Amino acid sequence: MSEKILAVAAGHEITEQELSDVIDNYPPEQQIHMSDLKARQQVLDQLIAFHLFHKMAVEEKITESQEYLNLAEKLNTELASQMAAASVVENISVNEEEEKHFYRENPHLFAPKAQASARHILVAEEELALRVAKEIAEGLSFAEAARTYSTCPSRDRGGDLGYFSKGQMVPEFEKAAFAGELNQVLGPVKTQFGYHLILVEDRKEGEALAFEQVQSQIHQQLIQSKQRRAYDEKVKELAEKYGVERKEA
Repeated sequence: MSEKILAVAAGHEITEQELSDVIDNYPPEQQIHMSDLKARQQVLDQLIAFHLFHKMAVEEKITESQEYLNLAEKLNTELASQMAAASVVENISVNEEEEKHFYRENPHLFAPKAQASARHILVAEEELALRVAKEIAEGLSFAEAARTYSTCPSRDRGGDLGYFSKGQMVPEFEKAAFAGELNQVLGPVKTQFGYHLILVEDRKEGEALAFEQVQSQIHQQLIQSKQRRAYDEKVKELAEKYGVERKEA
C-alpha cells in the first residue's frame, strides 16, 4: 500500500512518513505535544515552506553559487567526520560485573557522608550578630531571632536549614557546623555572605550508598570512560596512519 500523501509542494510529495521523520527529530518534550492536530499542521506548513524555498534555490541557481558549494563541502566534511567518530564508540557496552568491580574498587565514592541539621541567622554586621546572640542568651528563642533578624530566606522557617552533608556549605560554616557543640549558639562565623549564628540540632554519620542506588550512575560513567578511551586511541591510530604535522599557531 502506498504511503499517504499529505501535500504536494513544488512537485514534491510530502508523505506521512516524511512528517513523522521530522517530528522524531524534535526534543522529547516537544514530541509529546505533536499528537495535537494543530501542532502537526504547523510542522507540515514548515515542510511545505522548506520544499518551496528549495525549489526557489534551484531555479535561482543558488545551489550553483560558490558560497553554496563551499558551505555544502564544509557540511559534508563535518557530517562525515561526526559519523566516523560515532562509529568508533557506538557499540561500546558495559556489563554488570564491570559496574560491580568499579563499585568495589572505589568505596570512597560511595562512603557514608556525615550530615548535620542546623538553624542559622545571617546578618551583615558582626556587631548585630553579637547583639542577637546576647538576646538569645537572655531568653529569645533562636527561631524567633531568625524570623526577626536573619536576611536568609530560611528566616521564614526559623532559620531551619534541614540536613546537609559535608561539601554543601561554605568551608567556614561547615567547619563550625560539624565541629561545634550541639544545641549551643555558635558564632558569629564570618563567610562571604556575612555573619552567621549557628545552632546545630543534630548530627549523624549517614548511610553508605548501596550498589543498586548508584548502578545507573556507574554505568554511565564507565560508558563515557570507555568511549573517551576508544576515541583517543582511534585518533592516535589515524594520526599514525594518515600523518599529522603541527604548525605554530
